[in-house]
Amino acid sequence: MIYFDNAASTPVFDSVSEHMYLLQKEVFGNPSALHAFGRKARVEVERARALIAKKMNVQPAEIFFTSGGTEANNAILWGCAKDLNRKVFITSPTEHPCVLNTLESICKSLPVEVQFVDIDNMGQIDMSHLEFLLKNNKNAVVSLMHANNETGVLLPMNEVAPLCKENGALFHSDIVQTAGKYNLDFQSLGFDFAAVSAHKFHGPKGVGFMYVRSGSFFKPFITGGMQERKMRAGTENVVGISGMGKALYFALENMNDTIAYVSSIKERLLNLLKTEIPGAFVNGSPMEKSLYSLVNISLPKTYNSEMLLAKLDIEGIAVSTGSACNSGSGKGSHVLTAIGADPERPSVRVSFSRFNTIEEVDRFAEVLKGIGV
Repeated sequence: MIYFDNAASTPVFDSVSEHMYLLQKEVFGNPSALHAFGRKARVEVERARALIAKKMNVQPAEIFFTSGGTEANNAILWGCAKDLNRKVFITSPTEHPCVLNTLESICKSLPVEVQFVDIDNMGQIDMSHLEFLLKNNKNAVVSLMHANNETGVLLPMNEVAPLCKENGALFHSDIVQTAGKYNLDFQSLGFDFAAVSAHKFHGPKGVGFMYVRSGSFFKPFITGGMQERKMRAGTENVVGISGMGKALYFALENMNDTIAYVSSIKERLLNLLKTEIPGAFVNGSPMEKSLYSLVNISLPKTYNSEMLLAKLDIEGIAVSTGSACNSGSGKGSHVLTAIGADPERPSVRVSFSRFNTIEEVDRFAEVLKGIGV
């Protein structure tokens, strides 16, 4: 079996699985309890918070644990609209559904306006248009993902953050696809808010965190108890949170080596596309402007096109046609539509991790040729 759908979810590190198994048996107290069992659980939660904060160069008090990226994005966007009184949101038509659908819901409930920045046919943000929108909408909220989850196109953070600051805008970024894949310094990147999911960097599913810069706090998205310093009610997922901290630590170890290795796998696939699959090309930006672990391939239309994923699955190869979160919608990719991709051509998202190999890429190309692509 060949797993090339790491943008949807990654295999958990063995060391993280083992750590979580032991924790599940030994640290079962409620972290809000004052007795020794509760204090032991609280130590695990705060240890993970401190580790994550250090890796991201922020204060531990700016990290809040959530059930994942979707909850974090919802909490941040609703908080900006309801509690921080921001009336204009600037985003792109290629954002994740948990951002686009959330903004749509906010507009139905509150006097809020959403404006979309132009993108080119490579999926890159039109920076001149973004500057225009910011200058004409002071004190807006800019919500742009760091790496697109379908094409891997990277946002030029070093250009966006200064524009936001210059125009009094708050900068929110869904960094689900880049956390644990780069050494990210939130201070230098200029985030006000960020959303992260553990299962994208070899951690457990159902846990993530949001970064909220000091001075930009909003009211809790989930109400109830006093957990997470009153920002997110509900008993903390101690095992998941601790596992996430461990996974981030291991994901960032020897990061330069990981980037070089996974990049070589992607480069191998790109070269094979040129030599072995005539007519195939990449949807999105070239290598240097896209995530090193993801490529979206546009393939020639054949009589086999509609059965492509099923045929690959039969051959033991797991890929995706886009966001796994939206795969049940029955609709085509809104990302590929936005960049003007040909809807008649089949497209597949191939995403790698450190656990993949060059040999697997060679096998993938061989299977594509064998099924008539």
